[in-house]
Amino acid sequence: MKCIKTENAVGQVLCHDITQIIRGVTKGPVFRKGHIVTAEDIPVLLSVGKENVYVWETDETMLHEDEGAAVLRDLTLGPNMHATEAKEGKIELIADCDGLLTIDRTRLLALNSLGEMMIASRHGGFSVQKGDKLAGMRVIPLVIAKEKMEEAKRVAAGAPVFQIHPFTKKKAGLITTGNEVFYGRIEDTFSPVIEKKLGAFGAAVEMHVILADDPAEITAVIKDMLNKEMDMVLCTGGMSVDPDDRTPAAIRNTGTRIVSYGAPVLPGAMFLLSYTDDNRPVVGLPGCVMYAKRTIFDLVLPSLMAGVPVTAADLSRMGEGGLCLDCPVCTFPNCGFGK
Repeated sequence: MKCIKTENAVGQVLCHDITQIIRGVTKGPVFRKGHIVTAEDIPVLLSVGKENVYVWETDETMLHEDEGAAVLRDLTLGPNMHATEAKEGKIELIADCDGLLTIDRTRLLALNSLGEMMIASRHGGFSVQKGDKLAGMRVIPLVIAKEKMEEAKRVAAGAPVFQIHPFTKKKAGLITTGNEVFYGRIEDTFSPVIEKKLGAFGAAVEMHVILADDPAEITAVIKDMLNKEMDMVLCTGGMSVDPDDRTPAAIRNTGTRIVSYGAPVLPGAMFLLSYTDDNRPVVGLPGCVMYAKRTIFDLVLPSLMAGVPVTAADLSRMGEGGLCLDCPVCTFPNCGFGK
């Protein structure tokens, strides 16, 4: 690659896209990489501010920006997504289905720490829909040393940095607990909220039982729902430290593996998550899920729907960004909650 005066570029091969920006009208390449410059092109190049241009000159130790972006694409492109063609040195990743986006944050940081290259993405751990833009990437200079991209391959070796886990239609068992509901003293307003949230993912409540605050009975019904092949069991109510709140003990007595009782999220601190041996979640949902617009349940539900286990470390990381500001107009997930 070499730089020459634009007036002297006739017959030369451009080694990068030439971008034209007209505010409010267009932003895009007026000439593509590989274009052979003609005399008629010179005024156009000058009109977009190109007094000098880079033209192609072979160097076996260097890669063009498009080739560098392709290396980053190969390191990051996971299942259920596709990459765009390189445009002005940039490649984007697009979702091919609805699902949960997960990101290997350690390797993403390693790549972005190398210098001379960048990858920007949306937040992992959230839902994406088919057609959504997931990430964009490019190298910074017009040409980059091959060895630099070999280093990128070394630090990001392994599974793709980005993956989409498709949502599947889950069958849920729902247990509404509380003497006040069981004896008809108040209406069950919790269950409709859960049904609506599950329905947004194509899941359905296949079994629903209302129980008193009897831990032995709650445990027995959880086990019965699991034996009847529910993909998950959700227990509402009875999750605080009050003497009448028995749901946490009932879940523990099922023998499921407790991931965490408590999460650094508000609303949702009294959340309980456990898993069976075959990784079916049994969840205790605190009362805030019934009345607050967004809670811990909204943060973990995409993972539950995609069958991606949530770990204690995942929950601990939610502390930063785990405070819902209860905005008058809720824009979740396009806000800072959970990020």
